[in-house]
Amino acid sequence: MKNHNKTMHTLVLAAMFAALSAVATMVIQIPAPTGYVNLGDAFVLLAGCVLGPAYGFVAGGLGPALADLLLGYGVYAPGTFVIKGLTAVIAAALLGFFLKKQEKPSVPRLLTCVIPAELFMALGYFAYETVILRVGAGAAAAIPANLMQGLVGVAASVVLFRLLWQVPALRERFWKG
Repeated sequence: MKNHNKTMHTLVLAAMFAALSAVATMVIQIPAPTGYVNLGDAFVLLAGCVLGPAYGFVAGGLGPALADLLLGYGVYAPGTFVIKGLTAVIAAALLGFFLKKQEKPSVPRLLTCVIPAELFMALGYFAYETVILRVGAGAAAAIPANLMQGLVGVAASVVLFRLLWQVPALRERFWKG
């Protein structure tokens, strides 16, 4: 019964992170020359850090992919699902390294986890647009906006993670690596 409750709690958290990343992507938009910057990445990173790589992948990929579909960017949805899902996995894997060593997730350690994940996101979209969408060299024009989105996601996720970590009932439910 205890395992059932833990699994149910994890599924609920995964659904919540997917929904939060979709809503943050759709509602909070800052126009950029090649699209828009949003807060969805903060919840993608949090999904990985809180849920771990498996559930983080699904939640982190599903929410932004759903936002792409609902906002009329359906051509990006498959790429978004994989890229954002892997972004969550990278953050989770790096955080797991620190947690296995029993190190508290300080701000520098969190930055070490989420910055590489967001760099992957920017490069992932460049590769997707170049290879799959066949935009060619024009895909490079989106890199600055994707890096800006990554920076916003990094800052917001670190602040939110540190706030959530202060709540003992939540902290004990976090993935521990």
